[in-house]
Amino acid sequence: MVRVSCAAASRRRKKKVFKLAKGFWGDRKNHLRQSMDAVMRAMAFNYVHRKKRKREFRNLWVIRLGVASKINGVPYNKLICGLKKSQCELNRKMLSELAIFDPQAFASVVETAKKAL
Repeated sequence: MVRVSCAAASRRRKKKVFKLAKGFWGDRKNHLRQSMDAVMRAMAFNYVHRKKRKREFRNLWVIRLGVASKINGVPYNKLICGLKKSQCELNRKMLSELAIFDPQAFASVVETAKKAL
């Protein structure tokens, strides 16, 4: 009876791990045990950081809107309250883009929010 070595299957498994560990530093990219640990950890943080990035961007938009709305003479919370009362459907991302790239349009949005208050 011929001995089965499973070499092809184990090579495929190793190649998969090493491909995911590409770009890692030191032994973490070319030693199987360290690569497995590093890849598993990276995958776990990958999930967490995808959620965290969304929070960070929302914070950035809020900060930008706070500064831009103060320039136009209304605080951030009054701006958001006025926009909700005027049933404006612009989200914070679009509002911050307006504030950066088209200040006149943002000023008109602020005026509509002021009128709703």
